[in-house]
Amino acid sequence: MSEQTITASSRLHVSNEFDALLERLDAITPLLKANADANEAGGRLTPEVEAALLDSGAYRVGIPENLGGYEFSPRQVIETIEKISYADASAGWVFMALQMITGTTAAWLPEEATQELFAGDNHALIAGQGTRLGTAAKVDGGYRLSGSWSFASGMHQATHIHTAAFCPDTNQALVFTLPKEQATLIDNWDVMGLKATGSIDYVIEDVFVPDSFTYEVSIMDALNGGAIYHLGLANMSGICHTGWALGVARRLLDEMKELAGKKTGAPGATVDTDQFHAAYAKAEATLRSARAWTMEVWADNEATLDRGELLSTEQETLTRLALNNVTWSAHEVTMAVYKWAATAALRSGDIQRFFRDMHAGTQHVTSGPVVLQNCGRQLAGLAPNARWVFLDLQDQ
Repeated sequence: MSEQTITASSRLHVSNEFDALLERLDAITPLLKANADANEAGGRLTPEVEAALLDSGAYRVGIPENLGGYEFSPRQVIETIEKISYADASAGWVFMALQMITGTTAAWLPEEATQELFAGDNHALIAGQGTRLGTAAKVDGGYRLSGSWSFASGMHQATHIHTAAFCPDTNQALVFTLPKEQATLIDNWDVMGLKATGSIDYVIEDVFVPDSFTYEVSIMDALNGGAIYHLGLANMSGICHTGWALGVARRLLDEMKELAGKKTGAPGATVDTDQFHAAYAKAEATLRSARAWTMEVWADNEATLDRGELLSTEQETLTRLALNNVTWSAHEVTMAVYKWAATAALRSGDIQRFFRDMHAGTQHVTSGPVVLQNCGRQLAGLAPNARWVFLDLQDQ
């Protein structure tokens, strides 16, 4: 049972826009696939991909319905990100970051801010970084914000920045929203995988941010929208990375299936061996079982939210564990495809690019070893009074 009750009475919203959006995404999938190499070569999504995603309405999935968004349920968000990531891992990564940050900003900022950011059809797109804290000084009407941050996925497409800082004057960790032009962007994204995400660094130097454009990092209640926004930043991030890993792994398995069809019957073809047949079956089982358990966890979470309750500590633990399991199950599938694709995986192309992208994605802090260790500590009964604070399990 849940251990807390949400302050604002709200139910989980299940959007009726889901099927229509998936159809629109199906329609642009060939374009996303066709632009994947150009995305990578340019270090960011091409203008064609940016326009297609924007025109599809996909960025509305995370925005509260009362502010003109679709307000998808967690499982609807997972499936949406899964579909885009299947087409191109970098496009999926950019999309998941922008839709989550944009949507949570809309849910957690007061009316003064949301009227500016989400008035009309041309709503803000917000990117940034929240795991490393800058510094903020309290001043009349707001804060003076300074710091440097990394891994700002989606910053090229964004209109505004979301960034976290600690204010010693109030002893609070806060998230700040401000126009992108007020930051100095550092174009230093030189990496092995997810090259097209443009996850660059940025610096903010003594910039004023009004009170109405801030919220606490640990916020669990919402000023706009329904129950999904009572999950908090860590769980919202978990939804996104789950969908991404599932989409990438499924694409790699399908690429291997297509490659096997081309190789079968050739002299000495490894795809005609019992070893390959067993390995492919194991990879399918690994991915399908990880997906099924993740959806089971999120179905239980959704039922709790719909009752007007917050997730229990055990539910939060299982949510983080399910993400870890999906991520590393997807990695296992990736390694199987790499092995059996043989030299085809070495050449430029979809398998090689998705292989590199998956290895970049596994390095995200949400699927790191410390989170996994804390999950085990809680489930083993060794932290009976602990609570999750973002990605840290803290004894109370």
